[in-house]
Amino acid sequence: MVAKITFFPVDNGDMTLLRLADSNATSLLIDCKIRSAADDSDDDTRDVAKDLRDRLKTDKNGRPYVDAMLLSHPDEDHCLGLEKHFWLGPLSDYPDDKKPENEKRIVIRQLWSSPMVFRRASKNNALCCDAKAFNKEAKRRIKVYKDSGFSVKDGDKILIMGEDEDGKTDDLTPILIKSGEEFTGINGQASEYLTSLLLGPFSEQDEETEEKLSKNESSVIINFKIKNTEFGSNTSKFLAGGDAGVEIWERISDEFQPSDTEYDLLLAPHHCSWRSLSHDSWSEKGEDALVSQKARKTLEQAKYGAFIVSSSKPITDDDSDPPCIRAKREYRSILGHSGIFKCTGEEPTKTNPAPLEIETTGSGFKLAATLPAAAYVTSNSPPRAGVWK
Repeated sequence: MVAKITFFPVDNGDMTLLRLADSNATSLLIDCKIRSAADDSDDDTRDVAKDLRDRLKTDKNGRPYVDAMLLSHPDEDHCLGLEKHFWLGPLSDYPDDKKPENEKRIVIRQLWSSPMVFRRASKNNALCCDAKAFNKEAKRRIKVYKDSGFSVKDGDKILIMGEDEDGKTDDLTPILIKSGEEFTGINGQASEYLTSLLLGPFSEQDEETEEKLSKNESSVIINFKIKNTEFGSNTSKFLAGGDAGVEIWERISDEFQPSDTEYDLLLAPHHCSWRSLSHDSWSEKGEDALVSQKARKTLEQAKYGAFIVSSSKPITDDDSDPPCIRAKREYRSILGHSGIFKCTGEEPTKTNPAPLEIETTGSGFKLAATLPAAAYVTSNSPPRAGVWK
């Protein structure tokens, strides 16, 4: 058993599934983007909802689930389709047990969420319906924790990523992860298989920086240290930072050590946007746009043979941003001759993109062989119960 990370082709957006190397294949979904066109059998948009379901386990009641879901920030391209495809509410009220398997909404056993990214996003921009639904569910789970004395069951669990301003999260210590802290496992499981370092968002900002962050989403940023195999001891690092912009990567350079952002796999921030590497506009300044050396220092900590993945449309040599051809060139320079750059909109082809799967090796990652859906489950349990192999 090895750990595996699946990047789903969702155009400019993020939807990533991490499955650990433990016997239960404990899972973490990072963001989702399921377009309505993907639900239309007459449309050729990739059905990523089916791709996701094919990789999930079911519980004893036959309900598909992820052990946890992290919303990096509440932009529509990171949470689209949430209400339709995921169950938000108490498990005791789950209404889909008699529905066909492919219509049952996915249970989220534990939410990973930051109140700061909601506050900053909503300051100047209205939240989409799916973001509002996620925020409502997060607040429901926090209330359940408080009412129960912080002892809750799957389906009500939540971890808060980062302290909020003015002491708003001071009474949530048992479920609060502070910037710079490490925590282990997913939903109380597989603690030996995953150690996560929370790099952002930051809670205390001066007025000028806060204004910038209200416009350039201050996403949840985590460097995951993943145990490579079920019985081995080697680990690999996966750095994911949503749409974090150049200001945040610069601050991480100031407040963390280079080893804290070292990675074997990087999800290129903001769909390979130039704005994560520079204060200058690519469309306005072109090749005269300057790279922020502090931001680059944070993002250049690639280990030998590392991967960088752009979750985006195909990258073209024009003034588009994101994805940006200049950012791609910068990342390829970071990787050198030993690393590999991939774009989800181009794998395996631009006309027919499919989930990009990368799995752990003895050291680092490699491209995984594509397996049929049946390979992800066993036959000794209800409909889709069992473990991923």
